[in-house]
Amino acid sequence: MDTALKQHLIDPEICIRCNTCEATCPIDAITHDENNYVVRAESCNFCMDCVAPCPTGAIDNWFQVKAAFSLEEQFSWNELPPRSAASPEAVDALDEEAAALIADAHQGAGGKVRAPASASKPRVNLFNRAAPALAKVTGNIRVTKSGTSSDVHHLILDFGTVGFPVLEGQSIGIVPPGVDAAGRPHAMRLYSICSARDGERPNTNNLALTVKRVAEPQADGTVLRGVASNYLCDLALGETVQVVGPFGATFLMPDDPDADILMICTGTGAAPFRGFTERRRRLAVRGRGRLHLFFGARTPQELPYFGPLQKVPAAVMHQELVYSRLPDAPKEYVQQRMLTRAADLAALLTRETTHIYVCGLKGLEAGVDEAFTRIASAEGLDWPALRARMREAGRYHVETY
Repeated sequence: MDTALKQHLIDPEICIRCNTCEATCPIDAITHDENNYVVRAESCNFCMDCVAPCPTGAIDNWFQVKAAFSLEEQFSWNELPPRSAASPEAVDALDEEAAALIADAHQGAGGKVRAPASASKPRVNLFNRAAPALAKVTGNIRVTKSGTSSDVHHLILDFGTVGFPVLEGQSIGIVPPGVDAAGRPHAMRLYSICSARDGERPNTNNLALTVKRVAEPQADGTVLRGVASNYLCDLALGETVQVVGPFGATFLMPDDPDADILMICTGTGAAPFRGFTERRRRLAVRGRGRLHLFFGARTPQELPYFGPLQKVPAAVMHQELVYSRLPDAPKEYVQQRMLTRAADLAALLTRETTHIYVCGLKGLEAGVDEAFTRIASAEGLDWPALRARMREAGRYHVETY
């Protein structure tokens, strides 16, 4: 594969031509004509000084290209070119480590991954390992009952005056400090954002993560502790975290108020769906669309956000909370509850406005796929064909880990 170059571009669709970026750039890499503000590829050193002052975020675009777009090409644009036109080999993330993690998470279901047609345009790759964003920990709350084996934390990271725009469904990269046993820097881990695009509270420059502490007892009596999860779960208020990203341009929430959103998850796979829910609640849009949640856990005490879920109005979201380890009750899993609600799900499958999202451990997808096959077949539908059409239209998404 040819070596790809990184190029900084300005989005002409949302740029308001205020001249802030050109005035801020310390090396005169930005210029303009009567049509557009543009970046000189041969001059830009990716210092990021122009990012925070930009009032619209038009400046936050980073493409992977075989050959840089010329100034003449940029001056002629009314919108940014599609990323596929920039480089056939390009992926959402310029950071190869993040690209590999995202590709692995989205490998299920086959076919080309697409964002919903109505989704907002995401901004990606604003910060990398060499120049991460710094965020302060302003919240670290356990969201599963103390005393259970599931230790899940809700972590709030505040970016202060640094611009870090995100959309529901995107992820960020966290690089734990220190080195591994071989003396190499720790690998980056991806975490789904669990807050709405405008922060934990409206118009705050922060985001939230859902992190499960990994601590697995071993046969020899030792405990295998996850490096990143324990680092994050143990963070104290006021500590600083290095953040890379944001990443992800497909597992996004549709902005169509008439869209029905079916969310199927287990454990911390609920993280992006909390963001979806908060977004819908804040907009209070009177569209016909509704959220539908199938959420699996061992017990209510081990289900993240169990308390807050009880406060979500039924008019906003229909909930199916499924437990596999209730005392004196048979084990039940998400895919079994789907079959119990087959009639409701079959009705959703026939709507062109239905979007399906599956998020959780890798084993979840196979069971969900089998349930959909049975539900569709009972209605005379070919699930593999329907799934392929939905995926092509940006209406079927799988994120597993």
